[in-house]
Amino acid sequence: MTESLKDWRSLAAAQGIAGYGPQRIVCLTEEPTEWLYLLGEERRIVGISGYTVRPPRAREEKPKVSAFLSAKIDKIVELRPDCVIGFSDLQADIASQLVKKGIQVTIFNQRSVAEIFSMLYQLAAMVGQEARGLALMQGMQQRLLEIEQAAASLKRRPRVFFEEWYDPHISAIAWVSEVIGIAGGDDCFPELACQAMGKDRIIADGGEIVRRNPDIIFGSWCGRKFRPDHVRARAGWDNVNAVQNDQLFEIKSAEILQPGPAALTDGVEQIHRIIMDWNKHYG
Repeated sequence: MTESLKDWRSLAAAQGIAGYGPQRIVCLTEEPTEWLYLLGEERRIVGISGYTVRPPRAREEKPKVSAFLSAKIDKIVELRPDCVIGFSDLQADIASQLVKKGIQVTIFNQRSVAEIFSMLYQLAAMVGQEARGLALMQGMQQRLLEIEQAAASLKRRPRVFFEEWYDPHISAIAWVSEVIGIAGGDDCFPELACQAMGKDRIIADGGEIVRRNPDIIFGSWCGRKFRPDHVRARAGWDNVNAVQNDQLFEIKSAEILQPGPAALTDGVEQIHRIIMDWNKHYG
């Protein structure tokens, strides 16, 4: 038996199932960090994204080693990770640099609610927490069903415009559009939601948003504070239902644009509450 195998077996014996899977993980985005904390496996995390706010304690406990499109490659290498977890083709350059350094990289590309659940399951299995992960996921799924059933009682579903960016206007990505539907609203631009890249969800003509006349507008400007007064001041928008009825709301990016636990819990809950309140007054 080789020394490395003996070392691994002694580790596994000491830690039980926790001995399996990567022991030193760098998370390039927030959602794997939040999920690993929920799984009780935060000890494995050795580096996080600088944009991480969930859970708040992660910022105090873990070194920040990346933005979204860039990373401190040398610092990551110094942390000796046995797995780096990233998101989508947007982090392909970071992944390529790390792979060339001999580091294992796992890139997830979840863009829908179903794909988010798939990512959560795979990551839970990677760290030996399949059972706990399934239990947490089933709790989320049950709550989503409850929200969907409550929304089924609406006499009229509001038309919803979700603005991911304001100049140019960018509409909701797939999981956000699906969350809006679960919460009781109808995305004003469902035909764009299937487009993975923001550049393919640009609405060049703001007049088209006016013509579709949303009842509710949600703003989540990729980390920048949403400004309702900015929306009200747009030329020709004074006749939009959402503007006339002051139905302009911010959903923080960390709670809806993160394709992980946040969107399926806090994000959907906020949108559902606003839609149900809208129904009391305008439904």
